Amino acid sequence: MKTRMIVISVLVMVMAGEGLADWPQWRGPKRDGTSAETGLLKEWPSDGPPLAWKAEKLGGGYGAPAVVGGRIFGMSNRRGQEAVWALSEKDGKELWVTGLGRVATGGMQQGSEGPGCTPTVDGELLYVVGASGTVACLRTEDGKVVWQRSLTRDLGGSAPRYRYNESPLVDGEKVICTPGGEDAAMVALDKRTGKTLWKTKVPAALARGPGGGPGRGSGAPGRRPGGPGRRPGGSDRRGGGPGRGPGGGDSHGSAAAYASAIAIDVAGQRQYVQSAANALIGVSASDGKLLWRYDRVANHRCISCATPLFHDGKVFATSAYGAGGGLVKLRADTDGGMKTEEVYFTSKMQNHHGGMILFDGCLYGASGGNEGGALACLDFRTGKVLWDRRDSGQRRGKGSLALADGRLYYRMESGTMVLIEPNAKQLVERGRFEQPDRSRRRAWAHPVIANGKLYLRDQDVLLCYDVKAK
Repeated sequence: MKTRMIVISVLVMVMAGEGLADWPQWRGPKRDGTSAETGLLKEWPSDGPPLAWKAEKLGGGYGAPAVVGGRIFGMSNRRGQEAVWALSEKDGKELWVTGLGRVATGGMQQGSEGPGCTPTVDGELLYVVGASGTVACLRTEDGKVVWQRSLTRDLGGSAPRYRYNESPLVDGEKVICTPGGEDAAMVALDKRTGKTLWKTKVPAALARGPGGGPGRGSGAPGRRPGGPGRRPGGSDRRGGGPGRGPGGGDSHGSAAAYASAIAIDVAGQRQYVQSAANALIGVSASDGKLLWRYDRVANHRCISCATPLFHDGKVFATSAYGAGGGLVKLRADTDGGMKTEEVYFTSKMQNHHGGMILFDGCLYGASGGNEGGALACLDFRTGKVLWDRRDSGQRRGKGSLALADGRLYYRMESGTMVLIEPNAKQLVERGRFEQPDRSRRRAWAHPVIANGKLYLRDQDVLLCYDVKAK
């Protein structure tokens, strides 16, 4: 009887723990690139962890997968359609595929192979935003479409030059996305019906491009602070005016950039933070009202891709193309708005699209744009550079990051996968390997760690590696 009770207790603990290591959305459970999973390999063999399985013929795309409840969900361009698919977590076998409409056309060639969205799974439903602007809700069980809308045709959005690459945020009963239109910079949709709940109107100052740097988030026009952190070519940013939409540079007349929003709570107020084309913005979760803005982290190309980080009442955001990163402290205003106080700005963290990780007071991320870049480590509190691989002449190590069980998973654009032990003094590698049969496309899809497995997307191929400690 005693042995039986022990077995039952163990089974209960195992069952209770199921799903805790899932990866249900863009950048993991909390949208910060971090998994709560433990029991993973601390060091890899010389040839890397073992390959568990390989799924092929998924279709083109750069979106990382979501992993929930024994299933893997993703998006692709397949046979002329934007498609959502589900695979078995056990062996990668396809369970279903659903087409949402014709693939996106127009815009720049880079990234046109397929969507960059990671599906957001919420219970029995999942949500996606296609490169064409299709936002849809599907059933996880069979892929049946529950509702579907267009960010452009239905919501008045304006697609940026490189198409939509957002992963939708589900918060309570709302789905948050960024159409980028003058009357719908951001929107909240009812997650069960797709009905529009509110829209964020683009203020005139935001539509004109760079405005008032740090300070009160009222949308009031202002001047960008000077000094070493000032972005070169700031006067080239154009926006508003006859014949132009709410953006300039490469925004293609859109207030939307290429990042995905996060939900935060400050002074008892729920809000959504997004890196838009011309500024980092925060809007009220209840009605979409613009609460604050911070321009300095936007660039003259209107290409902001990195998801902001929130910690201890402060938001860090960054972009490349000669801009940099800034940490702003948020405080409640007397009139119900929010004030932003710049803690620091640094040109030493120009994260392109690989994302950043905050761990033990250190900010890790690749710094550098099209010119190349490498992994760097900054003191999150002060912005001081602790180490930067570019100092050693390395300019080809730019990549994307995730964190699990005290290790950084770093995927370079070349496809090289590196395991790193976080360290404030130097880069400490604990293993690396090369993906077999690499495509000729850059490895832009972020690594995903879920339930003892590492997932790497390479266009129409998904590789699953076993990284569980034995």
